[in-house]
Amino acid sequence: MNVRWVGAEKTVYELVGGSNWFYELMDFFYEDVEMQNQIRHLYPEDLSESKRNTADFLIQYWGGPSEYSDKRGHPRLRMRHAPFPIGGTERDAWLASMDYALAKMEPETRILEAMKEYFKTAANHMVNNEKRQ
Repeated sequence: MNVRWVGAEKTVYELVGGSNWFYELMDFFYEDVEMQNQIRHLYPEDLSESKRNTADFLIQYWGGPSEYSDKRGHPRLRMRHAPFPIGGTERDAWLASMDYALAKMEPETRILEAMKEYFKTAANHMVNNEKRQ
């Protein structure tokens, strides 16, 4: 499945209704990050910029406008996350918070499956601290 396109003619971005869907997804994601408090220490005190940057990245990735790259350049996700020790515990906590957010948003099955597959791959790619598996 092409992760950016689901169906013959529409992007995931179009199918979920645009940017607001991703901003709401990030509101739920960071709500759970704060509630669970397992990876909260990896984020700045004010989550506004983190929410915006993550939503803008996902908007662009899933077929929306390129505001993320226009503002921040190439995503270089692994490089941007390198300063933070990310092992299996952090990866799993991140995925659990993303699952929470996706459950709150209730996307249709084909979108949910594509997103879960992408998030799992991305989370595994961010692991940079083998001792914390």
